[in-house]
Amino acid sequence: MTIAIKEAVVVEGKYDAIRLRSVVDATIVETDGFGIFRQPDKLLLLRKLAEAQGLLVLTDSDSAGFVIRDRISGALPKEWVKHAYIPEITGKERRKKEPSKEGLLGVEGVDGETVLAALWRAGATALDGEAEQPTAYLTKARLYEDGLSGKEDSARLRVALLKKLSLPTKLSANRLIEVLNVLLTEEQYRAVLCEIKGESV
Repeated sequence: MTIAIKEAVVVEGKYDAIRLRSVVDATIVETDGFGIFRQPDKLLLLRKLAEAQGLLVLTDSDSAGFVIRDRISGALPKEWVKHAYIPEITGKERRKKEPSKEGLLGVEGVDGETVLAALWRAGATALDGEAEQPTAYLTKARLYEDGLSGKEDSARLRVALLKKLSLPTKLSANRLIEVLNVLLTEEQYRAVLCEIKGESV
């Protein structure tokens, strides 16, 4: 069973995200390691999520993790960002042949309890009950109905929508749903969709 938290959580890579999803229900964004330095649109996405719901930074406890953490911290107002730290545990992730350069386990390598403990220490906000959780108006079915997935012109429309909102154009359909449910009301979403389609609201 996962615990819903209010804040968006930023991690370094997909395996970290998999570990995180095993314990929390949250908006999760990957930096693609040092990709955050080459992707201003992703930094803008983090800024929007941080402003809307707060941001928890959960990077590895090695030097690279701190460089990424510092990059995010320096780009966003301090009051929007909380920092979660996993302990420095020596070891090697099962999927890797060799330990990391510093010989420490990353987020993917520690157990769920350790991840949760780090989030709670950082001040993660648990969402208790349905009333506090935002209603997700955008679903996979809605995305298809609106022409943003599964249709001939979907890719072009999706890119146009993302550009209009100054969001990363490589967001997957699942991530798009997650992000738009947080950033836009249903009315705002409809207005932007009509604009890129050249229709009246």
